[in-house]
Amino acid sequence: MNQVIQLDRRLFQLVNQQWSNDFFDRLMPFIRNQNTWLPLYIFLLIFALINFNKQKWWWIVYAAALTGLSDFISSSIIKPNVFRLRPCNDPTLVDTIRVLVTYRPQSSSFTSSHAMNHFAMAAFFYFTLEKYTGKPALLFFVWAFSVCYAQVYIGVHFPMDVFCGGLIGFVFGYLSARLFNKNHQLL
Repeated sequence: MNQVIQLDRRLFQLVNQQWSNDFFDRLMPFIRNQNTWLPLYIFLLIFALINFNKQKWWWIVYAAALTGLSDFISSSIIKPNVFRLRPCNDPTLVDTIRVLVTYRPQSSSFTSSHAMNHFAMAAFFYFTLEKYTGKPALLFFVWAFSVCYAQVYIGVHFPMDVFCGGLIGFVFGYLSARLFNKNHQLL
């Protein structure tokens, strides 16, 4: 386990320090900000309301419930029971880390709630919308990955935190989409 943690720390340092540039220093805090994605959520809501039949309300309820559930599991169950110091608060990294946000969250770094929530939503959106939208639905995963990468880049999570959060979120999103698709048809 110690080797995995050391590898995780080395990968963090690559992303946070060596793979950095001025453009990403301005872009990544913007990407991981929840308000940045508000237009996407509004678009999806309007898209569902305009394009889908009466099942649209179930789709909206599933998406909202999934987001609440994934956030609850990450923030209220996993984080308190698997406490891991965030890189921005780690005294062994304080001299070398680049923290690109104005605050240093005090909650556990494991798992990343951003990663879990965004991958849960990306999987749900992909598996419920892909047959209607085609290949562009894969962009939901690009969106989720970019948020995860930004979390590491700005210095608030280790790569393993976002990987595990993303993986758990993906599973929840996939299972929710399967349940939705089994019981409801959007068109």
